[in-house]
This record gives sequence, structure tokens and C-alpha cells, in this order.
Amino acid sequence: MDMLGWKSDPPMHVAIIMDGNGRWARSLGRPRTAGHRRGAERVREVVTRSRELGIRYLTLFAFSSENWGRPAAEVSSLMGLLSHYLASEPARLKANAIELAAVGNLDRLPPGLQDRLSRAIAVTRGLGGMRLTLALSYGARDEITRAVRRLVAEEGRTFLEAGAITEESIARRLDTNGTPDPDLVIRTGGEQRLSNLLLWQAAYAELYFTAVPWPEFGSSELERALAWYRGRQRRFGLVSEIAAGQ
Repeated sequence: MDMLGWKSDPPMHVAIIMDGNGRWARSLGRPRTAGHRRGAERVREVVTRSRELGIRYLTLFAFSSENWGRPAAEVSSLMGLLSHYLASEPARLKANAIELAAVGNLDRLPPGLQDRLSRAIAVTRGLGGMRLTLALSYGARDEITRAVRRLVAEEGRTFLEAGAITEESIARRLDTNGTPDPDLVIRTGGEQRLSNLLLWQAAYAELYFTAVPWPEFGSSELERALAWYRGRQRRFGLVSEIAAGQ
């Protein structure tokens, strides 16, 4: 039993919507970009603590498909922060046996950032300690749409007319194929919505909302969210007695 009092394993997969950077910066009279820079610093702390606590999969919602509509200067700043992270962190990730992955419409990223992302993924591939997935240029509706298009292209009309469209056939073509569904989704910054993150995969995830903005969300806040999760009873649509027996 560790410091959180786990009587069983911690959640296998935690996804985090890192929200509140801009509002945090404005509350201090700073530009929104200052909030993003501070938020980027928090990523390292939360990733490290997640690895220490035994979380096997951590997904961070770093840049949504809707974020492309933000002011050009802000988008450029975010791309720069991502590029810096991908240049500076692979060695640290490798030292801690953390494998990097990415989901989303990655073709929309600047070519230089795509190259840096590919190199970082290659350097950390197969490490096996924890998988850190960055959701970049990501939107769940777009992901599901691309998965269905891929299914049609790969299987053809005969397959579709046979009624063989199943949850499994779609899930295998999602960006997250090979990663278990999230057990816990955390959203910082006070809003209470998923904002198009992992809509398919989070069907039975526990949802934890906190008013703490991402620039202030550190190890202690992560541990608080995990302690809350420990008190939840996950039934997956079943009655308590049946769920407990599974």
C-alpha cells in the first residue's frame, strides 16, 4: 500500500484535459502565452509523478482540433512549446522508461514539428514503463469519422452490406488502438465538459473536475484526484453486486 492508500492497483489509464492556462495568466495580469509556458512546466511534474504512482497510460490533451481557430500568435506559441518539449524531454522519458505516443490529425502539424514528434516517438518506442500519449490536433468526432472512413476503405462495400460494422471493428481503427480505455478523466480549470476528448473511449470513465487551473495542478492535486477515484464504484451499467463479482 503506497502513500495514497491503494488497496488495489491505481487506475491503469488517466487522461487529463489541461485547461485554465489563459485564465490563470489573465488573473495575474500576464499574457495568455505566459500561462501556456507555465502549464508546459507542469507537464514534467505530473508525468513524473504518474510514473511513480504506477499509472501505465497517461494521455494529455495538449492541442485540440478546435485550437487551430485561436489567434495565430497564440497557435504559434503553442507549437513552439510543443517543439521545445519534444526536443528536450525524450532523454528524460527514456531514462524513466516512458514511451511517447501521439493521437490526432497529426498531418495538420507543421512539418518540422511532425519530424521532431516522429523522432521522439522512435527514441522511446518499446520502453514499457508507462505510455505517455499526447493528443495533438485532436478531436474525438474527427477521430471517429476517420476510423469509419478507414473501415470503408479497407473492407469495402461487401463487408459493410454484410452488417459487420461492430464496436470492435471501429475501435481497432481509432487512433488509440492498442491503448486501454481511460479509467479516469481529469479536467482542470473549472469547466465541466469533455470538449471532444476521447468521446468513444471515455464512455465509462470516471470524470473528475477541479477548479484548479493547469499551471497550479501539481503532484498533490494529482494525488487528490486519484484518492477521489479510489472512492468510486465502477459498475459499467451493472448493479453493484454483479459489478463487484467481475
